[in-house]
Amino acid sequence: MADQTARGEEFESKAEKKINGWSFFGSKHEDAADLYDKSANCFKIAKNWDKAGSVYIKLANCHLKLDSKHEAASSYVDAANCYKKVSSQEAISCLNQAVNLFMEIGRLNMAARYCKEIGELYEAEQNFENAIDYFERSADLFQSEEVTTTANQCRQKVAQYAAQLEQYPKAIEIFEVIARHSINNNLLKYSVKGLLLNAGLCQLCRGDVVAIHNSLERYQELDPTFSGTREYKFLADLAASMDEEDVGKFTDVIKEFDNMTRLDPWKTTLLLRAKNALKAKEDEEDDLT
Repeated sequence: MADQTARGEEFESKAEKKINGWSFFGSKHEDAADLYDKSANCFKIAKNWDKAGSVYIKLANCHLKLDSKHEAASSYVDAANCYKKVSSQEAISCLNQAVNLFMEIGRLNMAARYCKEIGELYEAEQNFENAIDYFERSADLFQSEEVTTTANQCRQKVAQYAAQLEQYPKAIEIFEVIARHSINNNLLKYSVKGLLLNAGLCQLCRGDVVAIHNSLERYQELDPTFSGTREYKFLADLAASMDEEDVGKFTDVIKEFDNMTRLDPWKTTLLLRAKNALKAKEDEEDDLT
């Protein structure tokens, strides 16, 4: 490994000399690019990720001097892949550079892919506000390229994190729009009941029982089969227990559903919020009587 680090430093030094030297027809940047590429590979083999990332940035700058924007963007992606091992922020910075270059040359699919990757890095850090921004950008770019399935996957991420941040109307609208688009697609129609369940759970968190009942009616119109699903019964029973302001019944409904279909952490978080709001209301009324 030490040997590879030494080789990496040697190639990097030669590249610097090329750039600072004199040559015909601007070929010094081509020569330097080749040397930087070799240097970065050596640092990668040595698992010196920080150094490899910094050399890939130098390589990207060489490609920009040669007006090779696609190669420069690819080098920024290589840098980001190295930085992911040591610094999410450095990785995000490099991916942003790559996204901007891919946008400039009209490679929107690539720009969308790396916006999604930035969103996932913010997601891993639980920085939901920034994750939402990049998943939204990614969804728009994928949709512009008619990659609808991936666009909807990104939109669902936006909806989930909007709900985490208590932006329930935004989350509800996204889940409902995707459900409407999926209902007539033979491959996607089976996902509709899950989308409507997610939208319904966001409605529960808003605490407006009338809105919940109205939503269930709308969901039935959207998908006539929905009223026969466990998801519909679950939402209807939860709404009934909220009508009755019965925390015990609300809890029992959740346990019964969870025994049959394991609730994921996101749904559990929303249900706990709704339950706590219901309990606070019940306690408030107990204090008044």
